[in-house]
Parts: sequence; C-alpha cells; structure tokens
Amino acid sequence: MTPTVYYPCKYAPIELLAGYGAACKPVTYEATSFEDADRLAHPNLCGFGKSLIAFALKPEVKALVLTSCCDVMRRVYDVLDAEQCLDFLFMVDLPHLTGPAERARLASELERLTEAWERYSGEAFDVGAALSSFEPPVARQDARVTLLGAHGPESLLKAAESAFDLPVENLTCTGGRRVASPPASLGRAIREEACRENCDASTPAPDPKEAFIGWYAGALLDQTPCLRMADISGRQNLIGTPGQRGVIYHTMKFCDYYGFEYLMASQDAVVPMIKVETDGTRQSAGQLSTRLKAFDETLVGMTDTLKFDKGTGPIYVLGVDSGSTSTDAVIVDKDGTPVATVILPTGAKATESAQRAIDSVLEKAGLTRDQITLAVATGYGRDSIPTMDTSITEITCHARGAHALCPEAMTIVDIGGQDSKVIKLDEDGNVVNFVMNDKCAAGTGRFLEMMARTMELPLDEFCTQGLSWKHDVKISSMCTVFAESEVVSLVADDTPVPDIIHGLDRSVASKITSLAKRVKAEPPYLMTGGVANNEGVVTAIGEALGAPVATSEDSQLCGALGAALLGLEALV
Repeated sequence: MTPTVYYPCKYAPIELLAGYGAACKPVTYEATSFEDADRLAHPNLCGFGKSLIAFALKPEVKALVLTSCCDVMRRVYDVLDAEQCLDFLFMVDLPHLTGPAERARLASELERLTEAWERYSGEAFDVGAALSSFEPPVARQDARVTLLGAHGPESLLKAAESAFDLPVENLTCTGGRRVASPPASLGRAIREEACRENCDASTPAPDPKEAFIGWYAGALLDQTPCLRMADISGRQNLIGTPGQRGVIYHTMKFCDYYGFEYLMASQDAVVPMIKVETDGTRQSAGQLSTRLKAFDETLVGMTDTLKFDKGTGPIYVLGVDSGSTSTDAVIVDKDGTPVATVILPTGAKATESAQRAIDSVLEKAGLTRDQITLAVATGYGRDSIPTMDTSITEITCHARGAHALCPEAMTIVDIGGQDSKVIKLDEDGNVVNFVMNDKCAAGTGRFLEMMARTMELPLDEFCTQGLSWKHDVKISSMCTVFAESEVVSLVADDTPVPDIIHGLDRSVASKITSLAKRVKAEPPYLMTGGVANNEGVVTAIGEALGAPVATSEDSQLCGALGAALLGLEALV
C-alpha cells in the first residue's frame, strides 16, 4: 500500500505524485516537545522546523517531500536524511525566479523526483490520474476572513475556525495553494499522440509524463508567490478582495520575512487586520483564542450577535472579569449604573475565585443569583466559570467599559497581571484595532510585582517612589529574569531606589509605546487594569506617548463593567 506523502510547502508537486496514486497531506503538526529536534538539530532552529522534525520522527509517518524554500528546510532535510527515519524523503530544489531557465530547472527536479518515487513505489505514472487531481483555483468572493502570512499550524487553524462566525480561508505560505488547471490541449495532445503511436508504430509518441512535467513546472511557479520568491508583486492581490471581511496575518517566531510584509500591508490596509505570532508549539493556544475571538467581535459587532430575553422583572446584569491577578465583579441596573462592585485576588484556582467574587458582589448588592437577569464573563478565565450565561473577550469588554468611564477616550492602555494591551477606539467606543503583548511577563503587572519584591518594597510604596527620581537609569532588558539581575546590580552599586524604579517605569512605558505605534494610537488616552493604580507608570507612559494618560478610580473594574454593560445592551 502506498503511504501518505506529507508536504509543508505549497510548491510541493502533489498533483504529480497523484499521477502515481499517492495521497498527499499538508503538515500542520505542532510538537509538544522540542527535545528530539534540539538534540538532532540546533536550539535556534525555528519552531516550524523543529515541529517538522518531530513530525517526521513519528513512526506512522513514512514519506515526506520538502522544498528548498528556506535554509530551515535544508537543515530539516539534512537532519532527517542523517537519521534515516523515513521510507521516502525528497528535497525539491525550488527556484526563486520564474523565467524559462528556472522552469526548465524545476522540470528537471520533478523528473528527478519521479525517478526516485518510481524506484521506491514501483508504480508507473498515469497522466489521467494526475490531470484529474487538480482542483480549480477559483478565487472566493463570499463573506469570509482570510488567514495570510507564514505556515498555518494546527492550533491557529482550529482557533480561527472556532472563533469566527464567518468561514476562514487559508492562504498562508502552506495553505494558499492555487495551481492553474491543466489546459485542455495537454490531455488532448497526449491522447492524439497515443493514437498516432497505435496507428503508426514507426512514429514514437512523446512521453506523457515528460509532456505533463513540461507544463506543470511552470504552473507550480506561477502560483501567487510566497515571500521567498524574487518577485512578490502578485501578493498585493491577497488583501482587499471581494467578500473579504478581515485578515489574520500570521508570523513565525524568529522568522522576519512575513513580519516585514505585515508592517507594509497594515499601513494602508483596506480591511481590518490582526497580526498573530506562533512558535511551532501549542503553548499560545489560549492567547490565540482570545485574540481571534476579539477580532471576530470587532468584525461582527457584539450588539448584533448577542441577544437575550430581558424577562419581566427588575433588570440586573452581572459582569465578571476573571484575570490572572484579580477577579473583578460588577452588577449594573437597567440604566447601566453600578449597584455593587468587588475586586478579589484570583489565587490558585480561577473558578473558585470567580465564585467568591460572585457571592461577594451579590451580597453587597443585596441580591440572589436568581435575581440576575444575565451574567457575562470576560478575562482569560471566562470559559472556566460554569454559572455564566455567555462570555465576551476582555478586548471588547475593556473597550465598552472604558467608553463608559471616559467617553472621549480614543485609545486604551490596559496593563494587567500577565499581559499588556493597547486598544484603539472610534468615537462610539467600538474597537478599531488592538494589539496584545502576552508572550511573557515583560511590562506587565507581574513584572512590576517581581521588581518590587526584588527591591523588598511594598507594592504601594514601589508605585510612588519613582516619582522622586533624580538621575536617569536605563533598564536595558525587558525580560523579567534579566531585568531582575540588572536591578540587583544597581542596588549593589548604591543606585538611589527612586532612580531604579523610574528606570523600570520607563521600560514599561517603552513597551507600551511600541504597541501603541502598531495600532496608530492617538489621544485622549485612558489607562485601565490594575497597573493604572501605579502613578509612576502612568506618568512614564504619558511622557513616552507625548500626551496625558487619564485614569479612573474604577480603572481596575473596566473589564467587568464592560461585560455587564454589553450584557445589558444584549437584552431584548
């Protein structure tokens, strides 16, 4: 039985292999561990390359066809070839130009592939099977979201499918495979020559495989180019096509190619765009879900999709924000006025913390759970609260809450316990664009807590001492571990404590400024989240952005308040 042939690149000649009866599947695998890949290759190999090695080492994987689209694929081939872990392994040397010489060179590579496959499988080429395997490359015009950029891993594809109400088309460098349909003349010429051969044995018929490959090499190269090709002008047609409602732009960690394209495309984007980055593992699955669902909420509008019966009794809506550091709860009445609020530490179990917050806010409001018309959850733990009626991402909730607290705000700076966000709004408080930093603790509340602990200061004192600084101190690393080492060294050098704290505040502000530039942030600014209580950080961010940053006494409740208000608006 011929094994499934796996491939990681849209330039892989799968229709040619179909002529031998081979079934081909793209690789979307993400490794749970890079231990074997690090041992066989190098820790600096990108996550996609490492996951590809891990996939090829699986005992059920027998055949893999690679293309030399980048140096990582060459390294992967070398590693797998040395390991001899596959029954069939082949590297197609892919030209990065599309002229006549490059087409001829690719045709010779395809000939080389067929020779190797015939030796391995013992099968003969059937041009009819190859021709019938083509799928018409019809451009979609239905309402949809488009996934662009680098290789689309499994977690990203699944998160996108579950996050959006609209269908998602995969036009990444591995998914955007649009090979032109074979011309009718190709199949007709082959049949005519075969007939001539039968009629006149003295006139040899051309080889069907050779005729197919001669055309097919050009068809492969004529696809919409990936960024590794020399001429990428054809990629301009991927954004702003009929029916396209939004674009998810994916980049791989440690690979800059697609990041550059995103920067250019996002400057003049004609449709909403969001950039996401993965590292070849499933570790970012939770953050991906939040980002993509928030993007979906900006595309469809929450008040258009959420509808709940308001019943006949008094209206009270509960909003719960389950964050990494605190769990906040707000109950609003029919006019959107808060009747009770609580802020509790999240602790070790988000579900239990949420229940404590719900019990506490109900007690303060003098209400029972049965008197709550609608309960809305938000925050990273939103899907872990079993007693809620619905959930909305913290991006949308913070936008709604911020608009209620400060209607003139055009940009929200939200720094929570484990992430930072910058959210740009329109005049009505709707999300225009947003960006998140959730890869590590850099620039978050957790970062500041650890620095306060390192300096043996209570958090409230840490938040104000930096305001009395005298000399600039630069903290060069945003990594929490390395920054802690810098702080220890500065303390050992008797650097004044206010100067060190001011340096830390400025490092957080620098991180926020880089996020703000990505969404083209503009004043007035409002800061939300627990770090809004840190006067030193708020001041440093305002200086870095060149405009005052407002806060509210209810800034930390912004997410829960927004969840409650959105729930109220959903009642019909």
